[in-house]
Amino acid sequence: MSDDPHLTGLPGMIVHDVIVPARAPWLHHVAASQTLRIVDLEGNQAVDFLLYATQDDAERYSAQDTVAALGNLFLREGTVLRSNEGRPMMTITATSVDYHDTIGGACSCESNTLRYGHHTKAEHACVENFLEANLREGRGKRDIVSNINFFMNVPVEQDGALGIVDGISAPGLTVDLRAEMDVTVVVSNCPQINNPCNGFNPTPVRMIVSA
Repeated sequence: MSDDPHLTGLPGMIVHDVIVPARAPWLHHVAASQTLRIVDLEGNQAVDFLLYATQDDAERYSAQDTVAALGNLFLREGTVLRSNEGRPMMTITATSVDYHDTIGGACSCESNTLRYGHHTKAEHACVENFLEANLREGRGKRDIVSNINFFMNVPVEQDGALGIVDGISAPGLTVDLRAEMDVTVVVSNCPQINNPCNGFNPTPVRMIVSA
């Protein structure tokens, strides 16, 4: 039995286990019924996340369908992540934090320039990570849809205002997702340094798949 605390409670055998460096992209195919665990190794690290149906990537994660079916803006344990065809793609089966974001979007060179000044334009951003990973399978910028931000804290005030504030994660906290179909997971381990989503210090995360 492994004494690795990051593996505790995972069903089946470990079939993939990798550390994604700070600021880096990651792509992996997760088969139906497999579980993906994301580990926030050092805490306060946002993990930008996209899903595509492996058999036909025209079907992909839909924040709108997910939120409409859920009746809530925040993704919690038990949330079903739905596609643009309304079908279940993955289910959050366990999470060490109260909720995750799906409305804050992904940082880009353009949005960084608008929000934080022209001097940030050359900084690496999540959209570039998504592009780098997606290009391996023939997808381009038009295939980047509204994403999930695991471990990111985007509270919504009563007047509808929202903002990216300090994260709610800590070292070693996790989120588990069970694949309901064969999916292609694309991740940007967020490189943002201009707001608190990564504690102004991007760090590595661990991606573990069990079957």
